[in-house]
Amino acid sequence: MALFLTLSDVDLDRQVVALSRQLDDLRKALAKRGDAYYEDGRGTASDYYSQLADRLHEALPAIRRKGRAVERTARDHPATAAAVGLVVVGLLAGLLISRR
Repeated sequence: MALFLTLSDVDLDRQVVALSRQLDDLRKALAKRGDAYYEDGRGTASDYYSQLADRLHEALPAIRRKGRAVERTARDHPATAAAVGLVVVGLLAGLLISRR
């Protein structure tokens, strides 16, 4: 069978082998870059998380105070709180229905 090979067949085989090697090199380079991008993204996400945690930690006392004020108002005026709750539920239902 080797007797029937022409010069162009041998050249094609060599080119295929060379292209396969180049593809392997490209895959390795892309894998290294992907790892670097992943590490950069992970570091950035960690930074954002820590900044968000710091801001939430600073704002938590004010959020608690507002929550207690809302709770007191709801206890003092239960009918108004129920009406506001129904309005909010209606708005959410309207948004969900309009999206479909």
